[in-house]
Parts: sequence; structure tokens; C-alpha cells
Amino acid sequence: MRNPFIPVLSLICLLSLSACAPESVQPPGSGAAPQLMLPDGAEAAAEAIDGETLSAIVDYLADDKLAGRGPSTEGDLATRQYIVDYLKELGFEPGGEDGSWEQPIGIVGLTSEMPETWTFRKGDESMGFAWWDEYIGASGVQEESVRVEDAEVVFVGYGIQAPEEDWDDYKGTDLQGKILLMLNNDPDWDPDLFAGTRRLYYGRWTYKYDSAARQGAAGAIIIHTTPSAGYPFQVVQTSWTGQQFELPAGDEPRVPLAAWMTEDAAAKLVSFGGHDLAELTESARSRDFQPVVLGVSTSMEFQVQVSRGSETANVAALLPGRDPVLRDQVVIYTAHHDHLGTGEPDDSGDVIYNGARDNASGVASILAVGKAFAALPQRPRRSILLLSVGAEEQGLLGSLYYSRHPTVHPGNIAANINIDSANIFGRSRDVAVIGRGKSELEDLLEGAAAMQDRVVVDEPFPDKGYYYRSDQFNFAKIGVPALYFKAGTDFRGHDAEWGVQMEDDWRGTRYHQPSDQVYDAWDYEGMVEDARLAFYVGLSVAEADELPGWKPGDEFEAIRKEALADAGH
Repeated sequence: MRNPFIPVLSLICLLSLSACAPESVQPPGSGAAPQLMLPDGAEAAAEAIDGETLSAIVDYLADDKLAGRGPSTEGDLATRQYIVDYLKELGFEPGGEDGSWEQPIGIVGLTSEMPETWTFRKGDESMGFAWWDEYIGASGVQEESVRVEDAEVVFVGYGIQAPEEDWDDYKGTDLQGKILLMLNNDPDWDPDLFAGTRRLYYGRWTYKYDSAARQGAAGAIIIHTTPSAGYPFQVVQTSWTGQQFELPAGDEPRVPLAAWMTEDAAAKLVSFGGHDLAELTESARSRDFQPVVLGVSTSMEFQVQVSRGSETANVAALLPGRDPVLRDQVVIYTAHHDHLGTGEPDDSGDVIYNGARDNASGVASILAVGKAFAALPQRPRRSILLLSVGAEEQGLLGSLYYSRHPTVHPGNIAANINIDSANIFGRSRDVAVIGRGKSELEDLLEGAAAMQDRVVVDEPFPDKGYYYRSDQFNFAKIGVPALYFKAGTDFRGHDAEWGVQMEDDWRGTRYHQPSDQVYDAWDYEGMVEDARLAFYVGLSVAEADELPGWKPGDEFEAIRKEALADAGH
């Protein structure tokens, strides 16, 4: 989850689904919502997805012997081989190029040797901020040395330029060589502005560092708060330290210094310059905001260990479709198999970040879905591609690479269904769609959920921007209708607040920590139900006459139309 320089590329394509039985299929261009239609044997095949299957896979992937599955490690290699062996046994075929099970990804490792104290100056005065406790930073460029010299610090509000919202925090200010201090998230106080409380891509740190780079800034500091980030500063500490990985640099601009600062530290920095952070934050809540020169400057030089020639890979396994015309179209299931490897020890001295829920559970889910497809009495009309992607924690790198080098034309990718951090809390009455209202895949999900006496609801934490934080985003960017759902918060046998409390506790004490391990309290029944939903939705897409699409007016609809036309649809 680190690379701050992912350009806003095209999106992954997912094709809409409709019905399996020809007499029930919606006619092309009818505008009717697709309906879930499953072939004979679907429910029996879904029984192949069970708790025993899921727990066995999770136990293997989250074991200490894989050392957290960091990219380009022995644990990464063993993980990928396990996935290949599992799917080969089910009868899947190599889904990569030239008959390969893998899509190799060259990556660059960066280890930034940051100063213990970051010093800022105002005239003859100085103020320092401590590494780890007050700031976290890293190189944004793939160079062995980064130098920032006498750079002014400028508060730039949210650091957003959004013409469609008539919003520009920069107002044409020359920010070349400056350090930009910016708020996290996007404007969220007005339902008619930036989708209200639902975080858009403008609120993601990836966008903010890209935005600073486009201004020619020497560095950018994002002010961290737990509500605006969706996680405590501890997650920044564990995610942004040690060796980080990126794809080899292209021509896109990059900010040399990418940093986070705690809210308390940022308030001290702003006060040092004679300003008040609360007042600056309030001023940023307006289209009329102007960048504020804080009256402080900073210099910093640090070394970077640059490791080129490292490699990880996506694992691609194909189940060819039975229809001679439609088999060239695919439904892609994704889950990332990597985690953080080893890193800073926790209070017990544990240095292995096992990533049991994040995302051994997701990999287990798509492998179990593969088991269900293999159990069908006949293969679906369209092909099924199980894509276990690498280096997600480093900035969605595996899916980003696939979106730039797809093995299937984006216009022939019918849909993407992504599973990240599956349900470990038991059966729920509701299913939460992340970014609800985006694609017709949600209509199919509603039909599948009804089979389990469940209802589809909005995501409980729209302010966290989860749709832009996992691998489905890279598919959406190339136009593919992409679905990302989770269990909701209404769990059977518990009161209304229990689900929120459990998720908050996990995110506060387990997320990106060595404590993300398998516990006896895990309840696989909900994971089973959710994986079966994913199976039903993908199967319905694979059997339908028509492809699914984005909802009218969605941000990715135009890209989809271009991809379909380019593929000859």
C-alpha cells in the first residue's frame, strides 16, 4: 500500500452479466437491470466452498514459515507455487502469456535512510520533529540520494484540482521546489460536493503525492488523523518503513520526498510559522482558498538503497469457457497474495506480519471459488481467470501491472470480482457493496444475496475510500466493471453495534500489524457465504448473453465504452 505515484490510469474492464437461460436473457440495449440466472448444478457446486477448505488455505498462507509473504522473498515464491499447484489440481490451465502460470513483474526496492530529526527553520530559530513518533517519510524517486535545500513550506489545503467540482487548491501559485503541507481526505461536509462523505480518489494519498509532483514540488507532507485516514498513525509507521517496492519509473512526474506527519506535529509546525492549524483547516473548506506560505523552510538530505532487478509475479489460472464464441471473454477474480513480510517488532518482539486476514483470506476465497467452478457439471460459456496478484501492499502494483499489460483485451474482460480481507466474524444478514451504485454487477449480487436471505446495503464506512484502495480499482481504471463487496455490520446472533465494533477493533489492533494472525475466534461461516456470492455473480456473468456495464454516468463508463468499441463489441 505504499507507492504514492500510481497515475490515474484507465480502469479494469468488467463485463456485465445477465441471465443464464436464453429465454430469460434481457435483450441487448433493453436498459433492463440484469438478473441473476444460474445454470443447473450451481448450488451443488457452491457447496465445494466450505470452511474446511478455506481454513486449510489460510493456515498455510499465514504460517510463520512464509515470513509474511513479502514481495520477492522465498515466502512470496512459495506462496505462488502453492497457488499454482492448487489450481493445477483442480484442472485449471496456465493463464499467463506463452503458456505460463505467472506474469512476472520487475520491481525496484527502495530503502530510505531518513534523518532521526527533521529540522525546520524560521530566521535564526529552528524546530525539529522526530522520525517515527512525529513524521514518517520516504523517497518518491528511484535515486540513491535525495536532497531538499532551503525549501519553503506552503499549506495547500487538500491539494486537489478538480475542474468538474470547480475546485483548485493551487490557484496558479508557483510551487516549484516547495514543500506542500496538505490535509488528508477530500471536502466532505457538503453532499453536493465531492460526493459528500463518500471519499473519492481525490482523497487518497496516492492522488495527493501525484498532485504535488505535477506542481513540481520538492516534497509533500500529508497531515494524518485517524478519522481522515481510516487507520491510526501506527499503520503509517509499519507500512512505510523498511524496504518499499515500486514498478520501474516511467515518465510521470514524481515528488522527491513523500511524508506523513501527525496532527499534533503539524499543528506545532504551523504554529512555528505564526499560524493556527484549525484556522487554516477552516479556510481550506472553501473554493476561494489560496495557498498559505507558512514562513518556515527546511533542508534535508538522505540516502536511498536502490535495489533493481527484483521480481515478483501475478499468478494466472484459466478455466476455458465452453462457448466457442464467448470463451475469449473472461470473468476475472482477483485477490492479492502478498503482505508486508517482516518489519518493526511489536511489543512481544514479533517481526512477522503474517497477513492472515489481509489477505490470506482473500486468496483462500478465490481458490475455493475455483474449486466450485471445477465442480460444475459443465464449464460456463465464458472463461474464468483466477488472478492472484502480487505487491498490493506496495501500491496495488500487481494489478496495476496487469492493467498495463493485460493478457486479455480490456474490452473482453467481462467483469472483475475482487476479494480483500474476507469476513472472519461469522454470518451476516447484510452485504455491503464498496462504492455502491457503480455497476450492474450489484444487481446480480442482490439476487445472489437473496438466496442466502441477505440484503445488499451501502458500505458502512464510505469516508474511507475503500473502492480506490484495493485491486478492483486498477480494473475499473481500464473500464472493466469491478465489484468489491464485504459482509455488512448486521451479524446474526449479535446486536446492531457488534459488527462495527469488531471491524474497528481489527483495524485498530490487527491491520498491518504482526497480530494479523489466525485466531480460534475466527468464524468461517460468513467467509463461506461471501465466497459463494462471488461464485454466483461470476457464474451468472459467464453464462449471460450480454456483458454487464457501469451504471449510467459512472466515472468509468466512458472508458468502458471505448474499450468495448476497440474490442469490436
